[in-house]
Amino acid sequence: MRYPTMLKKYWLIIVAAILLITVFIGGLIYFSSKPAAIAGIASNNIFYQHKTVPVIVEQEIKAALSYYPELKETPIDFVLDPHTSKSIMLSQPVIASFFKGQRYRAYVVKINPQFATTHNSVPIQKVPKDILIGWFGHELGHIKDYTTRSNAGMALFGLKYVCSDKFLMQAEQNADNYAVDHGLADYIIKTKNFILNNSDIPHEYKARIRRLYPSPQQILDMVKRLKHPEHQH
Repeated sequence: MRYPTMLKKYWLIIVAAILLITVFIGGLIYFSSKPAAIAGIASNNIFYQHKTVPVIVEQEIKAALSYYPELKETPIDFVLDPHTSKSIMLSQPVIASFFKGQRYRAYVVKINPQFATTHNSVPIQKVPKDILIGWFGHELGHIKDYTTRSNAGMALFGLKYVCSDKFLMQAEQNADNYAVDHGLADYIIKTKNFILNNSDIPHEYKARIRRLYPSPQQILDMVKRLKHPEHQH
C-alpha cells in the first residue's frame, strides 16, 4: 500500500529538481552575456585595468570607474551593442566566467551606440559627459551588486528581474544606492533629470524610468540618509 505514496513522493522530488534546474539555467541564459572577446573587439576599443573600453566613451567610463576602486581588478567589457532593447545600457555577468567562481566572475556592460530621441537618434558620444558618467555610474552600481551574489544567486536574480517588476524596481534602487554611496549622486540626479525633462526623449521611455527607477528626489533622500544615518527610522 505504501508503493503509490512513495512513487508520488519521488515524482514530486523529480519535478521539484527539474523546476530548480530550469530556474537556474533560465536565469543564467537571460541574465548573462558573452565576453567582448566573443562579441568582437573592434579596433576602436582599448584595454584599461582588466577592462575593454570603447574609445568614443573612454573618458566617461574611466571617470565613473574612478568612483569604484574596489572594481579595479574586476574584468568588465564595455561593448557597443545596438541590440539593447529597452535600455541605453545593460550590465550582465559573462556566462563562461561562472565556472571560475564568484570571485573571478567577469561582466559586460552593453552600450547602445545610438541614443534614440522622438524624431531621430544621437550618437552616444554626443550625449553630455556628466550624463554619461551618471549612466555608467549606475551600471557599475549593478556590477557592484552582482559581485556580492553567488552564481546560484545570480541565476535566481536574473529570473526574478524579468518576471517581477517589484524585484526589478528593487534591483534598480540597489544600483542607485551603490552609486550614491560611492559619491556619484550629483551625476545620477543629472542623468535622471536629463531623461525626465527632455522633450526629445520618447514618452514611453520616460514613463518606464518613472515607474521602475528611483526619482531624483529619492536620490536626494538617499544622500540625506547617508549624511545623517542617525535620523533613519
